[in-house]
Amino acid sequence: MDVYDTANRLAGEIKQSQEYVNYKMAKQTLNLNTALKEKMQEFEKARYEVQIEMMQTGKNNEEKYKEVQALYAELVENNEAKKFFEAETKFSIMIADVNKIIGEAIKDVMQ
Repeated sequence: MDVYDTANRLAGEIKQSQEYVNYKMAKQTLNLNTALKEKMQEFEKARYEVQIEMMQTGKNNEEKYKEVQALYAELVENNEAKKFFEAETKFSIMIADVNKIIGEAIKDVMQ
């Protein structure tokens, strides 16, 4: 069995998975709503900045963290944004699980 063939099959199965399809549809729906898309981009930027600051300093900037929480709370009031977050989370979990399975299979040579 060729590893590349298996990887290509896995890629195809991921694209056919319910997690992928739901995430893609949620993202497309979100992109049709310009105001919501901009609000989501604002949230993503703020979330990214908080993560970067946390990695660089080891501390949470409480003011920025509260801003991210407020933006998220506002966004999840919108049904489209809520569906997007749910789909994104389920897709991310699936990809993390796949990565974990592959990592476990090769950990003996990666250490």
